Amino acid sequence: MKNKDVVVVIPTLNPNEKIMDEFINKLKKLFSNILIVDDGCREKSRKYLQGLESSNIKVITNYKNYGKGRALKYALNHILNNYKDCKAIVTADCDGQHSPEDILKVANKTKENPKAYVLGCRDFKKSNVPFKSRYGNIITRNIFKIFIGIKITDTQTGLRGMSPKVAEYFLDTAGERFEYETNTLIECKEKDIPIVEETIETIYINDNSESHFNPLKDSIRIYKLFIKYIFSAISSFALDILLFAIFMKVLPKDLNNKIVISTIMARVISSLYNYLVNSKLVFKKSKRSSIIKYFVLVIVQMFASGFIVDALSKHVFSFSPTIIKIIVDSIIFVVNFFIQREWVFKNN
Repeated sequence: MKNKDVVVVIPTLNPNEKIMDEFINKLKKLFSNILIVDDGCREKSRKYLQGLESSNIKVITNYKNYGKGRALKYALNHILNNYKDCKAIVTADCDGQHSPEDILKVANKTKENPKAYVLGCRDFKKSNVPFKSRYGNIITRNIFKIFIGIKITDTQTGLRGMSPKVAEYFLDTAGERFEYETNTLIECKEKDIPIVEETIETIYINDNSESHFNPLKDSIRIYKLFIKYIFSAISSFALDILLFAIFMKVLPKDLNNKIVISTIMARVISSLYNYLVNSKLVFKKSKRSSIIKYFVLVIVQMFASGFIVDALSKHVFSFSPTIIKIIVDSIIFVVNFFIQREWVFKNN
């Protein structure tokens, strides 16, 4: 019996017709609604896709190639407008990586968990996984765990399920190409959308040669959030240390609590810079509650840094207070990120 309340979305760019034919023929036996997005295919592929249209296959077309992210958003918008009885939307790749049986598993899991984002997760321990897929996923999932605070087995899977309600959140998610799928995972963290994993078969045809993923260009897009935070942290840290060193030089030598005062003056300026960069560039949130939380955090960390550096320089170490401050603040900056992510800029 075919699933009538599921829409399977297949974004495609110049597909391998043999692989696509086999995939679609199996898929038609399981689902009544298949939506193919022609993301700017060449003329030959466009005619081939249009020839697939039938009672349960719909093809929508981008005039030019805008990228997988744009194709997925186009499909979600089309479904929300035209498939009123839909209970689950499942996105799948056209390169043979996802079996129709696994698509059905993800569809069923999505209907069981309408408030969740369902990921079809591959087993990367298997020997048939190509090098770039295996290690690309290892790097990405560890970055996600550290920077975003969510543990995901397969961050790069294209087999994903969502209810129409969850899909609404993803219409405005940033990203036009492969980074869009990464950004939807970050959106789950920000919107408190639970992520549910469903184990799927690990399939690679011709070492995944049909994939349009560019390891260098697309990885830069995917890791952009993390690169921005690293830039923000390093530049703020450098500014804070530079200002501290300057104030230590220009303030009178016999000034009481000189280290603490220098710390406070440097931190006030560097924290203003850090807040502006994080609120506009990294976390993209700058409501009043985040401002208050941020400067409460700054005050606590500022005094902690000042008094710890002062105590260590007077009673433990004999070398420059600036060196001690670099060590102390390196630890504080790491802690600072997690507090900002989980408290300052969360769900404001």
